Amino acid sequence: MPVRKMESTLNVLEAARQRIKNVFANGCKVYLSFSSGKDSLCMSSITYDLIREGAIDPKQLTVIFIDEEGLYPSMVDAAERWRRNFQSVGVKFQWFCLPFKQVSVIDHLSSSESWITWEPGKEDLWIRKPPKGAIMSSPYLQYPGQLNYQTFCERAFADGIQMIGLRTVESLTRLQAISRADMRQLGKFYPIYDWKDTDVWLYIKERGLEFPEIYMRLYEAGVSRRQLRLCAFFGDCGTQGLRWIAETDPDLWERIERREPNAYLVLLYWDSEMFRRTTHKRREMESGEEDKDYCALCKDVLFLNTDKYTIAKDTRRHLSNWRTLFLKTYGVATNDHYKRMYEGILYGDPKCRILRILWTMIYNDYNTSTKGVKAE
Repeated sequence: MPVRKMESTLNVLEAARQRIKNVFANGCKVYLSFSSGKDSLCMSSITYDLIREGAIDPKQLTVIFIDEEGLYPSMVDAAERWRRNFQSVGVKFQWFCLPFKQVSVIDHLSSSESWITWEPGKEDLWIRKPPKGAIMSSPYLQYPGQLNYQTFCERAFADGIQMIGLRTVESLTRLQAISRADMRQLGKFYPIYDWKDTDVWLYIKERGLEFPEIYMRLYEAGVSRRQLRLCAFFGDCGTQGLRWIAETDPDLWERIERREPNAYLVLLYWDSEMFRRTTHKRREMESGEEDKDYCALCKDVLFLNTDKYTIAKDTRRHLSNWRTLFLKTYGVATNDHYKRMYEGILYGDPKCRILRILWTMIYNDYNTSTKGVKAE
């Protein structure tokens, strides 16, 4: 879907401040989704400043923090700091430790893509103890693993507007999600959607905001600035940081490995296709990968010998959609597209993010290539 971009006379900070004030001016309930990540910190800081200026009413606001159990200690510290900050200006801060279904890129090896955070009956395996005052039950969650946290938030906070620190530059999926917000995602609001990475880090620097120290450790480990994202340990964007924990915090690593026995595989294959990465060093070790016929491999996994492959159940449910993609784009897709398709199926795509991106990517690339031919 084409996305129209419009210029503004406001800088991104002024625009974000005005958007937040406009939402509060409606007099409705506002739920700020806090995650301890850099985007969430910026959004929280702007909102906090507006409250202290008297520009918005703190009684309208509730801050929600979904604790995913598998968090870096500095992320937990950041949540504690901002809980104190918001409570100091009269804002309710709800810290949820609920048994949600979570995606795990490690569990696909056992034909499962999920684990349950704070799972009842497994308290001795929890990575850490819930903080004091955490909410451990909800009428919206009838049994462990019934919902993921996104669905929970849509149901539990449907009486207000969710304020989310999501930015369009981070992925094509996010750009499309925000561009469709008015039609499909009523009740969600993205005040810093147009911020670039440089805007985020500049704001943090100029305000002297204390951010989770794990960002620096990931940067030192070789993660580029634009790829610095924090997520649960077993999410696909958290695997690089796990190996650093194994080297520097043996006690935490022991608890992680006890919670997820396959976590040790991260130490061996974090930079390989197993975790959707292929570093230059890894490619040198595994020469010949570029010669693979990924179209033939996709055909094999989707049509010829599907049962021979270990495909997680959450991805297997969408195989018909993958087959449609293969058939509709046959003759248009390139080997690189088929490689992404193959990896998405085998390594797991429970939310169909890769599937949606490929539909757009294949046709965009094709249109670009044919324009060049016509021009000649």
